[in-house]
Formats: sequence, C-alpha cells, structure tokens
Amino acid sequence: MKMALASGGIVGERSRHLRARRMTTLLLGLFLAYTFLPLFYLVVASTKSNQDLFSTFGLWFGSEFALAANLHDLFAYSDGVFARWLVNTFVYASVSALGASLLASAAGYAFAKFAFRGRDAFFAMILGAIMIPQTALVVPIFLLLARQGLTDSPLGIILPSMISPIGVYLMRVYIEQGVDDALLDAARIDGAGEFRIFRSIVFRLIVPGFVTVFLLSFVATWNNYFLPLIVLRSPEYFPLTVGLSSWYQLASAGGGGGKVLFSIVLAGALVSIVPVIIVFLMLQRFWQGGLALGSVK
Repeated sequence: MKMALASGGIVGERSRHLRARRMTTLLLGLFLAYTFLPLFYLVVASTKSNQDLFSTFGLWFGSEFALAANLHDLFAYSDGVFARWLVNTFVYASVSALGASLLASAAGYAFAKFAFRGRDAFFAMILGAIMIPQTALVVPIFLLLARQGLTDSPLGIILPSMISPIGVYLMRVYIEQGVDDALLDAARIDGAGEFRIFRSIVFRLIVPGFVTVFLLSFVATWNNYFLPLIVLRSPEYFPLTVGLSSWYQLASAGGGGGKVLFSIVLAGALVSIVPVIIVFLMLQRFWQGGLALGSVK
C-alpha cells in the first residue's frame, strides 16, 4: 500500500513537472514569435516590389523577388544620400559608445575603489538620472547645445550620447566584484601610478563589462531618433532614423511618386539593422572570454 502511494506520488510529481515544462515552452514560444515577427515581416517586405507590397499577404513573399532592385533604388535615390546617413549613424554610434564606455569605466572605478567626500551622494544622483526618461532631457540638452553653438553639428549628437548613467552603475558593480583590492595595493607598492594601474591592470579585467556598456551605448545611439530630430537641420548630418523617417513621411503624404518610397524605406530599415548584428557578433567573444575567466577564478 505504501509503495503504491509512493509510486502514485512520483507519477503525480512527474506529471506536474511535465505540465510546467510545457507551459514554460509555450510562453517562450510566444515571446519568440512576438520578438521575431516584426523582423520576419521586415525581411519579407524588403523582397517585394512596390506593387506586391500593397497587393499580397504581408507575412509572405510576393510574386517577384525584388530585393536587389530595392537595394539599388535605396542607394541611388536622392543622389545616394542613404549611404551618407549610414556612415553618419555608424560614426555617431561608434564614437559615442567608445566615449561612454571609457567614461563609465573610469567613473565606475573611482566610485568602486576610492573613498572621497560625497561619493554616495554623487552616486545616488547618477542612479536618479537613470530614472529620468531621455526624452524629458532633449529640450534642456538642445538649449545647452544652442548656447555653445553645437546645434546642427555631429558634436550635438556625440557629446550628449557619451553620458551613460546606467553604464557608470554597471561598471561600478562589475569592478567591485571583479577587481581585487589586494591586486591594486600590490601595484601601488611597486610604484605604479593610478592611471597606469587603471590602464594596465584594471582595464584588462573589466573588458567584458566594458564591451557590455559599449554595446548598450552603441545600440542606444544607433536607434536614437528624438535627439537628432531636434538638434539637426541639415540632411547631410541626418542619421538613419531621421532620414528614413523623412522618406516615410514623404511617402505617406502621397502624390507624385511618393508612394514608391515605401519599398525603399523598408529596404533601408533592413540594411540599418545589419551593422548592429555585425558589431554584436564581433564583440560577443569578449563576453565568452570574461565568463571563462570568471569560471576559472
């Protein structure tokens, strides 16, 4: 009798575990579909001619595979200004991400390893800045840039994007847990200065965290729309977000050949995600190296 009850309990436990796994798999499948459905639509729509775009089912390919033609029209339209927007966006995102990562690493190191007056208050202000929506800061940033004569300039995009409160927070936590104080004390005893310690010892230990902040800042600047829209006026300085938006508004206005721009805008949106994927694939090895280093330690 007891054996039968125990056997029944084991079967019931396995059944509950199986139902939980099925429910988890279902939820993950729904999340996967929600995440990749817009991307799938973008890929499919980019292969359609403008006629098929409005006359065929949105989530499947049209009668004509027009990806090559759409890409040709994309880079040829308006004297090839899309290529200029692509270069602008890459420069803005790369320089901003590099500057934000370096500043966040230096600030995180100072907050983590140095005791100075007002440290906790300053760090609390940084944490408070994380809670403020970035769109709420655009107008004050614009007024500040206007007083310095930096509007309608690449610096008007790069300089504000180099400030990353979330990066400072992440780097402080990473350095507190990943850099041993005994290692720093040994370097100081050997006569190394603080800058050399940070450059030669600390930085090599925090590369995975540095890459994380770099990627977060890179993607944030790459996708930034509101700040460039307010700061920039000249089309030659536009990033992809503002440039493609202007084309979409022209296409939505109708009249003339504006409607033809829809297929070009979709092709441009597809091209705009490729550099982000490439940068992520190039930098993911630093994450893997950091995880391996942590497991050895």
